[in-house]
Amino acid sequence: MPDRGGGPTGPRIRVGRPSRRARTLLMTVGVLAVLGMAFIMFAGFWTDWLWYRSVRYSSVFTTTLWTKAGLFFVFGLLMAGAVGLNIWLAHRMRPPLSAMSAEQQSLDRYRMGIAPYKKWLLLGITALVGLISGASAAGQWRTWLLWVNGVPFHQKDPQFHLDVSFYAFDLPWYRFLLGFGFAATVLALIAAALTHYLYGGLRLTSPGSRATAAATGHLSVLLGVFVTLKAVAYWLDRYGLAVKSSDFKATGDWTGLRYVDANAYLPAKTILFCIAAICAVLFFATLWRRTWQLPVIGFGLMVLSAILIGGLYPAIVQKFQVQPNEQAKEAPYVEKNIEATREAYGIDGAQVTEYAGKSDNKNQGKLREVADATASIRLLDPNVVSPTFTQLQQMKNYYAFPTNLDVDRYTKDGKDQDTVVGLRELNLEGIPASKRNWINDHFRYTHGFGMVAAKGTDAGGNGQPVFTESNLPTSGDLPSYEQRVYYGEKTTTYSIVGGPQKEIDYPDDDGEKTTSYQGKSGVSLSNPVNRAAYAVAFGEPQILYSGAIGDGSRILYNRTPKERVEAVAPWLTIDGDAYPAVVSGRIQWIVDAYTTTNGYPYASRTTLGDTTADSLTAANTQRAVVAQQNQVNYIRNSVKATVDAYTGEVKLYQWDTKDPVLKTWMKAFPGTVKDKSEISQPLMSHLRYPQDLFKVQRELLTRYHVKDAPTFLSGSEVWQVPDDPTNESNNAVPPYYLSMKMPDQQAQAFSLTTTFTPNGRDNLGAFMAVNAEAGTSDYGKIRILKLPTSRTVDGPKQVQSQFNSEQSIAESIRLLKGGDSQVEYGNLLTVPLEGGLLYVEPVYVRGGQLKLPLLRKVLVTYGGHTAFEDTLDQALTKVFGAEASTSPPKDDGGGNSKPTSGDPKLQQALSDAKKAFEAGQEALKKPDFTAYDKAQKDLADALKRAEEAQAAADKSGGGKNADSKSSDSKSPDGKNADGKTTDSG
Repeated sequence: MPDRGGGPTGPRIRVGRPSRRARTLLMTVGVLAVLGMAFIMFAGFWTDWLWYRSVRYSSVFTTTLWTKAGLFFVFGLLMAGAVGLNIWLAHRMRPPLSAMSAEQQSLDRYRMGIAPYKKWLLLGITALVGLISGASAAGQWRTWLLWVNGVPFHQKDPQFHLDVSFYAFDLPWYRFLLGFGFAATVLALIAAALTHYLYGGLRLTSPGSRATAAATGHLSVLLGVFVTLKAVAYWLDRYGLAVKSSDFKATGDWTGLRYVDANAYLPAKTILFCIAAICAVLFFATLWRRTWQLPVIGFGLMVLSAILIGGLYPAIVQKFQVQPNEQAKEAPYVEKNIEATREAYGIDGAQVTEYAGKSDNKNQGKLREVADATASIRLLDPNVVSPTFTQLQQMKNYYAFPTNLDVDRYTKDGKDQDTVVGLRELNLEGIPASKRNWINDHFRYTHGFGMVAAKGTDAGGNGQPVFTESNLPTSGDLPSYEQRVYYGEKTTTYSIVGGPQKEIDYPDDDGEKTTSYQGKSGVSLSNPVNRAAYAVAFGEPQILYSGAIGDGSRILYNRTPKERVEAVAPWLTIDGDAYPAVVSGRIQWIVDAYTTTNGYPYASRTTLGDTTADSLTAANTQRAVVAQQNQVNYIRNSVKATVDAYTGEVKLYQWDTKDPVLKTWMKAFPGTVKDKSEISQPLMSHLRYPQDLFKVQRELLTRYHVKDAPTFLSGSEVWQVPDDPTNESNNAVPPYYLSMKMPDQQAQAFSLTTTFTPNGRDNLGAFMAVNAEAGTSDYGKIRILKLPTSRTVDGPKQVQSQFNSEQSIAESIRLLKGGDSQVEYGNLLTVPLEGGLLYVEPVYVRGGQLKLPLLRKVLVTYGGHTAFEDTLDQALTKVFGAEASTSPPKDDGGGNSKPTSGDPKLQQALSDAKKAFEAGQEALKKPDFTAYDKAQKDLADALKRAEEAQAAADKSGGGKNADSKSSDSKSPDGKNADGKTTDSG
């Protein structure tokens, strides 16, 4: 052994190899580390496979996996082969050592150093570039699947007359191949040049020839390949002009060819293609001529041509031909852009009609009647009343409602009514800190319970919502349904259910009931391999050994509706607002999904994340569109998806049967999307036009409602989406769902509405509505009422300003703000009415200890007349100076109508109802939810007795038919008193 240290008189330290025990220990640690890393990778793969298999979409997992793996290996091997082959060739072509110069001889120590490791070094370099290239190629799996499965659009672009599918599906793949070719050629060129230099094929400072003939020929071929690829790039650039984005002063962002593109860039690209092809031939000719002279001249000519023909010439055309007469030159191309954009965003069928904005009808009584028939004014703002739902219906702190509730339609007494709904979801943050532990968080508190619904068009006398489905378990107008909510927007953590550990079901007077999950959702943990994999995947070792997990235990995760749909259909873009509906005895989350592309020729692009932002998404990021900052120029609501709130089952339904992008994805993932005919009628009655698509379309329609090029270029008809006037966020006003009828409609339809103002001004420019009621003949039809430009009509911001500045209203609002109360404005609804515009805005007050918003006033304005009253009926009567022809019965203060009968039983029942209601209010002030629950039950009993007494009075007095029953008197099995099941639609 060698000695180290120590002098003549000092100790000598003997250093040797590590002992066998140490080597064994090191090898064991290394093996264990490798096995650990391998199991971590296996755990991620295995748990993903188990999840996809549990939701019955394993084909999505396997198709995606094999596509990524195939791209990884094919392009990884191609890159490794290209680099490795050229290194090997350069080494094989090296000159003999005797011919080496002094400069090259100085590199001898480097050659000697790597000589023993040449093969390993070659393998290492090729493996590294192969891995990097393969990983990059695997990320192009969507591009590959679109290219190999693409179906035609049967529409051609106006310039090259190629099918749109070429730009949407083919061109992106060709560009990827071109980029890969450039990368492989450049890396091979660098590797070959370094190898030639190291072994004497290239000389930098030595006298005489700077390169051997072999090196010259080798590098010339690689440069020839590079220039050939450049020629191909010039040719593809010609087609790329149809989808190229540029800045156009007249319109801002622009997509497609303009005059300078068609008359300068297009011929320039063709000429440059020819020059590059000739230059490539010159490089290849070096194999025989053995001189760089001609290729270098050709390459210089190509660069000079690119500057003069590709840059200077288009600038001259733009300066001296286009700018002096821009509108005339650009008009034909603007028309192509308008037509393509309207088609790509589905706004080509938008109907624009002139609208006066001022009514000529002087008959106030007639206007009052028409107002009642034109719209079901929704006073309950789903974006305001969530705290009220929470205070009145939360029941326990471990339940919660979403920040923004949803608007849906439900049928009662044969009539559809707008209903505000919300699910009572699980809220782990509401569990007391002393009870927060792994068992409680993941085994006992596992689900929410029940849907709460309230009339959208009504409020009680105290400003509270008029609940049509409430309490726990819920009861009311909805038919019987599975009330447990295991999958919801707030359910973001995993739960382990179905095993020996019982779950908390819901609280009642006797405490808390327990249950055990009976569904087949989730992944079984009975297998120890599965438990170990999930323990690693979730970083929770207790999953591996906990006694709370046993036979039947299943783990539920990926539990939000958007999360599940995105996972089973990664090729879809998901709407920002999933909403729940009771369908055939189940709570179904309904999720709208889109197919998109940014390769539609001539269609202007938009950024989805920016376009769909408004005052609601700014306040609640949960509603924002997920991962949609990418630019698109084609969008279709092609898929309607459902997620069962109990089982988590995901179903995808084809909605747009003509969309070629969806057909392409269905071809790539066969069997994943169900046919549109499989949508049941109960589900169809709850489908609606999606908000994000509507927001994208309204943003495009601010400019593209104009069809003629001169007006479009002048910018005189540009609109803008106004800021939300009810708050100071300076964000766009959100669209609102509302049952109403436009002037050309015969009856009310569930609609999605918005307003426009002229660019840079606050007066009203237009009103837009789309029929949002799925299953109707004109579903999706966009109607725009265009206000005159010769005079101004007040817009939302001006109307809100008038509300705030009118002295009597301002004084009333000041009184409402007395003490610690706060005034909050609800949605400002706009309704076209007899040539004019009716504005309605509910006003809420947050007061007292609970701070729950209650509807206290209603603002209404029409034709310059404004009212600020306690109820909508009173406000409309004041504005129009006439009462409704059929005035509704007076309210008893609890949201219940007072009959006029003098029957003692009826009067006693109403008296009991009033007492129960007051007792409930007192309980809320404490708050005492036990007392509140009892009061609600007493109230329901009193109202039922009142209803029976009224029915008896009507029968004896020849009033209401004795067979008429309210759907409120519902038996536990979800049937009405006459035995018929309540309509879920």
